[in-house]
Amino acid sequence: MTTSSTTATRETPAWASDGAATRPRRHASAALTAALLGFFVVTIDAVVVNVTLPTIRDDLGGGVAGLQWVVDGYTLMFAALLLSAGSLSDRLGAKRAFGAGLVVFVLASVACGLAPTLAFLIGARFVQGSAAAAMMPASMALIRQAYSDAKARGRAVGIWAMGGAVASSSGPVLGGVLTLVDWRLVFFVNVPVGAVALLLLARTRPSTPRPAPFDLVGQFTGVSGMSALTFAAIEAGSRGFAEPTVLAAFGVAVIALAGFVRAQQIVAHPMVPLSLFRSRTVVITVASGFAFMIGYYGLPFVISLFLQQHRGLSALATGIVFLPMMLIGLALTPFSARIGERIGRKRLIVAGLLLMTAGLAAIGVLPATASLWLLAGLMVLVGLGGPTVSPPATAVLLDAVDHEQAGVASGVFNTSRQIGGALAIAVFGGLLTNPTTVVTGVHTSLLIAAAVLAATTVLALFLPTTATPTST
Repeated sequence: MTTSSTTATRETPAWASDGAATRPRRHASAALTAALLGFFVVTIDAVVVNVTLPTIRDDLGGGVAGLQWVVDGYTLMFAALLLSAGSLSDRLGAKRAFGAGLVVFVLASVACGLAPTLAFLIGARFVQGSAAAAMMPASMALIRQAYSDAKARGRAVGIWAMGGAVASSSGPVLGGVLTLVDWRLVFFVNVPVGAVALLLLARTRPSTPRPAPFDLVGQFTGVSGMSALTFAAIEAGSRGFAEPTVLAAFGVAVIALAGFVRAQQIVAHPMVPLSLFRSRTVVITVASGFAFMIGYYGLPFVISLFLQQHRGLSALATGIVFLPMMLIGLALTPFSARIGERIGRKRLIVAGLLLMTAGLAAIGVLPATASLWLLAGLMVLVGLGGPTVSPPATAVLLDAVDHEQAGVASGVFNTSRQIGGALAIAVFGGLLTNPTTVVTGVHTSLLIAAAVLAATTVLALFLPTTATPTST
């Protein structure tokens, strides 16, 4: 998708030493580091709050429903606005969209840290989630624009993914440590990280916006549909799928998303051009992102409840069981790009999906009294999906689209991931509501996840086989 002349102007040879030649590399490095830090704060704020909820309740009061919305408010806005944010990133330029989202995110983090009431905190979390939605696709678009060479871009994506891997692994521990001092510090930690990211962003090249009118109908129907779908998934996890509010929300989602698809067919400048989905690569990578989240997020949700409710483990002991799974992903993520270069990204994605399928299926038939060491070992198979599926799928997606559409493609990809995670928790949560059938619910949930991953593994076999990226 890029010519050798473009590559020569965007990627600088390692031996270049003069200032004019090294400047593009510095711009690219600054963009990558800013994107990595953005991915870190967006991810850590999705996981760090969970361990602080009891302390927040002691300080600000409120019931269980209010505390749930401290977590779910962030998730709702994040998932609902990703499609719109991806479209806006392309139209405004990735640098401007990322910077605006980051400023709002930092300010919302300060508001969370200073929250005088639970209602104020929930409102600030809604704003945080909205800003995170603006940052996520823009961060991927920054990388797409900074690295025109496929090999360099693949390695950059692997480094960028470290932001999420470190946040996922350290979030609960960091939250626990900071809460020992003051729970408000879990939000204030975003301020210095955000400031560094903004300084780095100022050193990056300006992004070229794609001039096109805003698709107001698409924006309205897309946000409405995704909001209703995410809300229905969140509420179904606690109330059940048969509850009238949940059914009504799903109904609104179907109507709004049908309107969204129709709008994209007829408007002159669609928010998400449907031609994007004519690419087999785009469709398969989006499906892989959806399935990956069902397994990677669904497993910790199910096993955490099982270990604490059925096996009587403490929160700390449960975290230790998950430690090998998290550490393997953290350790291998920096090398995922190089492994993909050696064996091919398609093979790496298929292998990762197969490992996740095997791990989920094995745990799904594991006796409830099985050794915790065996359980932890099998979960490593699922943890291997982190570095072997997500970074190469992201790189393959960015290779498949022009840089002018990197934002909207990233928005679609991350929306599929959020829907996968939300639906997994909703469906699996419904299967675990009856205390007398928890073990059956755990097995059923994990076998469902394994079936979804198995189907996606077959689908991934149809990814186009491309030559291993090489530098030019």
